[in-house]
Amino acid sequence: MTSDQFQEKATHQVTYYTCGHLKIHEALFDFVNDELLPETGLDAADFWAGFDRTVHILAPRNQALLARRDFLQQQIDQWHRQNPEFSPATYREFLQQIGYLVPTGEPFQITTENVDDEIATLAGPQLVVPVMNARFALNACNARWGSLYDALYGSDMIEDEGGGERGDAYNPLRGARVMDFGRDFLDAYFPLAEGSHHTLKNFVMDNGELIAELIDGSRTRLTDATQFRGYQGFPDAPEVVLLRRHGLHVEVHIDGASPIGAQDTAGIKDLILESALTTIMDCEDSIAAVDAQDKVQAYRNWLGLMRGTLTEKVNKNGRTFTRKLNSDRHYAAPDGTTFSIPGRSLMFIRNVGHHMFTDAILDRDSQPIPEGIMDGFITSAAALHDLKSNTSLQNSRTGSIYIVKPKMHGPDEVTFTNDLFARIEEVLKLPRNTLKIGIMDEERRTTVNLRECIRAAKERVAFINTGFLDRTGDEIHTSMEAGAFAPKAELKNKHWIAAYERWNVAVGLASGLHGKAQIGKGMWAQPDNMAAMLTQKIVHPKAGATTAWIPSPTAATLHAIHYHEVDVSSVQQNLIRQLNGRIPEDELEQILDIPLLGTQTLTEEDIRKELENNCQGILGYVVRWVDQGIGCSKVPDIHHTQLMEDRATLRISSQHIANWLHHGICTKEQVIAALEAMAKVVDQQNFHDPNYQPMSGNIAENLAFAAAKDLIFKGREQPNGYTEALLHFYRRKKKCAIEQRVVFSKPGEKKVCGVVSPE
Repeated sequence: MTSDQFQEKATHQVTYYTCGHLKIHEALFDFVNDELLPETGLDAADFWAGFDRTVHILAPRNQALLARRDFLQQQIDQWHRQNPEFSPATYREFLQQIGYLVPTGEPFQITTENVDDEIATLAGPQLVVPVMNARFALNACNARWGSLYDALYGSDMIEDEGGGERGDAYNPLRGARVMDFGRDFLDAYFPLAEGSHHTLKNFVMDNGELIAELIDGSRTRLTDATQFRGYQGFPDAPEVVLLRRHGLHVEVHIDGASPIGAQDTAGIKDLILESALTTIMDCEDSIAAVDAQDKVQAYRNWLGLMRGTLTEKVNKNGRTFTRKLNSDRHYAAPDGTTFSIPGRSLMFIRNVGHHMFTDAILDRDSQPIPEGIMDGFITSAAALHDLKSNTSLQNSRTGSIYIVKPKMHGPDEVTFTNDLFARIEEVLKLPRNTLKIGIMDEERRTTVNLRECIRAAKERVAFINTGFLDRTGDEIHTSMEAGAFAPKAELKNKHWIAAYERWNVAVGLASGLHGKAQIGKGMWAQPDNMAAMLTQKIVHPKAGATTAWIPSPTAATLHAIHYHEVDVSSVQQNLIRQLNGRIPEDELEQILDIPLLGTQTLTEEDIRKELENNCQGILGYVVRWVDQGIGCSKVPDIHHTQLMEDRATLRISSQHIANWLHHGICTKEQVIAALEAMAKVVDQQNFHDPNYQPMSGNIAENLAFAAAKDLIFKGREQPNGYTEALLHFYRRKKKCAIEQRVVFSKPGEKKVCGVVSPE
């Protein structure tokens, strides 16, 4: 770089570099030039020039799309106010007239190519993890393989009763129950031609075939000999036996000298299940990235994952070690050759939505640029290191970059993302369609137009899924004027959400995603309730979903059992035959059935409980977001059940109270009373956290409490009911208070830490 290419601009404590028409925060500028671009083959000046051109062309389109959202919402609000009573047919006709519901084109099939097997043909669990947290990111990526014994022993899958309690010391009775479960698992999914794995003495190889020797001296084989894939160790005494069912692998680890193996008749010390086939590294809902420094932390971790260099020092149970990415796993095949299987999840990166803007880069008018454009360029550039093999720990083996794009509203916004990706490919000198898109079906206008959304990116689509949490928040905001909504717990039992889940799979299959792309389902939100998860989440693979979100590596290992039970590919093939190329239009009417309270009567006690439940969830999440910058965590609900919370759950709760306030179900005074009461509850729930700052002692000046109030009382004003603007505002104020600094965020404008009030 030369001085005439880049000119430094200092604005008190924040330094921006002028590059073309852009002003780039020094933290981001230095990261990109000094860490990101080296070894990619890209010239820094060319990169920033291409970035500048893209912002100049696409930022106005981004603004126009957001204006279109606002216009449609105004039209819908006005129509509901004028039509308190309406028929489904009249409502659908209105949505078509204003362009909210677009015409469905001719049938088509996606043409996406070069998609890795983990996405295209295999079915298994998916983790979503905050990329800003290196430890979590590494744990999630390494959760491609998980110990079934550990998952069982440490969870509620094994009953505590009858002496099987968990404790600080190993409980042999509990361990025996774990081993029994393991043998049941093998019998169910890798049965022997004769006898049971419960009577197994050892495995041996005989001319490339796996032989099971039983306690009674008899010898048998697997019922399906093709399930045996390979081994580690010696043929007559394997240390690891590798099995496979429905594309998922299981390692049987054998060591009779180990403490666990010594208790087992066959010396089996563990079953290691291939678990989280894919992981979404999240730059969106699960992180709190509010300024350039935060974004650089997220990008640096993603770069480390793509280069295979990310590490994190961990102190666990008094032991310090360095966590890093797992290597691939190597085996001997039955024919004597060798092969390997990836040791890590295949990684997606989730960028932010079109509605987000960042002052990490300012445009020619010194205004924040669309953050999604910045995310797209920088996360893709980081992935170049993977494509160029600047790592020994490869992510994509087909030369693709997988980007999940959230919160898009309708096909025009998918088209915009498709065009953005094409420009990124041009600047990064990548072949067309290297960047694959994951479409989050989590906004109502995308749901009802899903076929056309997929068509808009039919050469890139590698993933669609149902995000039922954000989808519920958008349902409330879109139909805010239609009437009061049913209590929150009842919303998921209404017709619309079941139809939405069916519709997503059906449209995906009718559009040719089978064998080419993932069809996913949403999160299990109770990380400590694994027994219920194993009972309930089986419905996702049975519905034809090739993946579903789970909250932890433990949950991934347990959820993997479902994919041994269900052959998802066969389920999809049956559904495709039933659909015969058509999408079930009758589902659309149910999707458009707004889940209102209707004639249901609520008592004062019902209202109080609903408000307190919502307020407790809002405060429990927001206080960590604002005070500690934690974007996703386990938050106890009002009944002290630990739930995974992120901005999607916050959107539901805040929009639900805003809806009830608007329709007179509750009063502002009732909401304030609930907030104040729940602040004390949340303080008590967090007493063990040394970094926690109580709210109830000084509510009037507490930023987290103020944020919670604004999310509710300004909820109707927030575009699409999103929470980011208010959360970012209060988090930046909190960071300023911690750092005790005042800066000038852009030339000629004084702000406190760059914070602009959302008012």
